[in-house]
Amino acid sequence: MEDYVNSEKQSTSSKEESGSAVVTQDATQSHARFKEWYYRPMTQVILLGFVCFMGPGLYNALNGLGGGGRVDTKTNANANAVHYATFAFFAFFAGPIHNYLGPILTLQLGTFGYALNVAAYLSTNINPKTSAFILAAGAIQGVCAGLLWTAQGSLMLAYSTESQKGIFIGIFWSIFNLGSVVGSSISLGQNYNSKANGVTESTYIAFLVLTLIGVAIPVCMANPKKMFRSDGTKVVYAQHPSVRATLWGLWTTLRNDPWIIMLFPMFFVSNWFYTWQFNEYNSALFDIRGRSLNNLVYWIAQIFGSIAIATLLDQKRLTWRMRAWAGWSVLFVMVFVVHIWAYFYQRNYTRATVAATINKIDIHDPKYVGRVFLYIFCGLLDAMWQTTVYWLMGVMSNDPAKLAHFVGFYKGIQSAGAAGVWRADGEGLPYMNVFISTWVLLAVGLICAIPMIYMRVADNRDEIVQKMDEPEAANEKVAQV
Repeated sequence: MEDYVNSEKQSTSSKEESGSAVVTQDATQSHARFKEWYYRPMTQVILLGFVCFMGPGLYNALNGLGGGGRVDTKTNANANAVHYATFAFFAFFAGPIHNYLGPILTLQLGTFGYALNVAAYLSTNINPKTSAFILAAGAIQGVCAGLLWTAQGSLMLAYSTESQKGIFIGIFWSIFNLGSVVGSSISLGQNYNSKANGVTESTYIAFLVLTLIGVAIPVCMANPKKMFRSDGTKVVYAQHPSVRATLWGLWTTLRNDPWIIMLFPMFFVSNWFYTWQFNEYNSALFDIRGRSLNNLVYWIAQIFGSIAIATLLDQKRLTWRMRAWAGWSVLFVMVFVVHIWAYFYQRNYTRATVAATINKIDIHDPKYVGRVFLYIFCGLLDAMWQTTVYWLMGVMSNDPAKLAHFVGFYKGIQSAGAAGVWRADGEGLPYMNVFISTWVLLAVGLICAIPMIYMRVADNRDEIVQKMDEPEAANEKVAQV
């Protein structure tokens, strides 16, 4: 009997050990699958998109309401001018900080400014006497934005293979703009029945909670040094050179690849058009319900615009140069369609007539339909413009260090242009002047890009890129020594 009991115990123990081994094996396999999924470049680009979803995406949703959702658009315009001025300055020097701290910590530091900005609007909404807080927050946000976008750009472009550059940009841009869609939906839902011309405090609170969540997302991202691209090649990330070496890298980038200068006009105008769209059109003509719905469809259009242009730019049936010319042609058509259409609205109102108008356009007014479709096309143009600019930078180099410099130039020049036009808006520049300047600068940007596309985007792209990257890499090593 005792032998039988011992036999049963051994059998039970054996089964338990076997079951435990199966559980352990399943857990190990689940962990391995999760690890494989986690370290995929696509996963990290998606997480990167959600970082910008919670930060810049929600900031765009708030800013897209016109006046940051406030009745007083002048304060918002001046805050944006301060924001973009500091952004322009620090974007040029964010590369050294990014290379020293690493992309993940740089991303996280960059997110703090967006939460502070929302907190400033909430504070001023409660107590209008604290409007100076908005200006101070705008300056701090500009510093943070320089860090965030430098890390974002270099990560996004470094993770993709040659055939994925456009689609990675499109996926990121879609998720990023989804933040604006969600933010706009919140604003529309909370202000749908509002009789005031500004958003409620609960809208700012909702935005603040979401931006604070965004601060934590970079902690969940993988170290890019452990990453491999989908073709099996290791993601070669820039080392941590000295400040002197990185500043030298900015100079050598211009010296060794001066064709990037031909994209500077496209960089300069890439945020310029927001001033007319948000303040001179959306805020000027529509009530808060109309502004909120316009804002929602604008950012939804951005998602479709970025995916559409990215799909075109990644068409393998076309040569690299044909893709570049196709993207350029789409932008050219969109610029003139949007601005010829908009001119017929803009010529009918000024700052004086808007100030004297009590009842603004509501979503139930017959004339709302044509105007909201124009705003949809504005959103499409914005996404196509930004995606194409990133793609053009991506086809110029595969070197992450050089790409970081390109992105630094892009965000710095972009922000310098935005700072100037927002300040002009704060000073009361006529609506028509802002509109014409937007149209002209977009056209000039496209014209200036023609020589760059012709000289630097060729069918034998791999040979040209390798040749252009070699002196850059050599100079980086010399500068570090």
